Amino acid sequence: MSHAIITGQFLHAPTAQPGLTHELKGLRMKVLVGYKRVVDYNVRIQVKPDGTGVVTDGVKLSANPFDDIALEEALRLREKGLAEEVVVVGIGPADLTAHLRNGLAMGANRAIHVQTADAVSPLTAARTFLKLIEKEEPGLVILGKQAIDDDANQTGQMLAALWDRPQATFASKVEITDGKATVTREVDAGLETIEADLPAVITTDLRLNEPRFIKLPDIMKAKSKPIDVIELGSLGVDAAEHIKTTHYSAPPKRSKGVMVKDAAELVAALKQKGLL
Repeated sequence: MSHAIITGQFLHAPTAQPGLTHELKGLRMKVLVGYKRVVDYNVRIQVKPDGTGVVTDGVKLSANPFDDIALEEALRLREKGLAEEVVVVGIGPADLTAHLRNGLAMGANRAIHVQTADAVSPLTAARTFLKLIEKEEPGLVILGKQAIDDDANQTGQMLAALWDRPQATFASKVEITDGKATVTREVDAGLETIEADLPAVITTDLRLNEPRFIKLPDIMKAKSKPIDVIELGSLGVDAAEHIKTTHYSAPPKRSKGVMVKDAAELVAALKQKGLL
């Protein structure tokens, strides 16, 4: 497995960018974490009969697994004394509060619920995070690399571009020192290590960490932690849909396998199907 090291400053003019008036006192910074609710990964997805979406009524919903990893990494940074506050952010309908309580029980200091009944595209999510960054002035934003419902893998990259700050995606290791993040990334050719000035956006891969289990006392403590509720419309975010989904359909069922006696019969079967 190859291992490349890339260093350098990625972007300039920090004083002109939103969220950079925040003074990183030493390295004790605020960390903003995206925390999306999705259909649980153990659930077999069913498409609605009319093809307008997938069935969510009566279906178990839970945190996007990559977002749990993002939150765990933020909590570890706080435990190391590198962060002083971890804030989880969820964008969704009114009943999202219970999901955010899960993030608070895991260890976040507080939560922000951006309330909307509409579907949220990656660009809308990125614009929403940018508005919250202007208000919260975090030193680091950590997001899951993708959500398992749409698999878009776009929000982190879009946010970094809108914020005009460095990004480190697919992180499998994160180290924070002297106002910089050294991130090991999982790429097709192996591992790549990059260094980015803070504030920055980091998106998490599966092997970064293993999220902790939530204990009952932590669930009780989470009930008293604050959740700020903000209407999406009040942020002035353009939530117009840029991509229209016309139809949902289940993948075709796999046909039964065919047993062949030898290689010659296999070749003949493949030719018959037009595969050779």
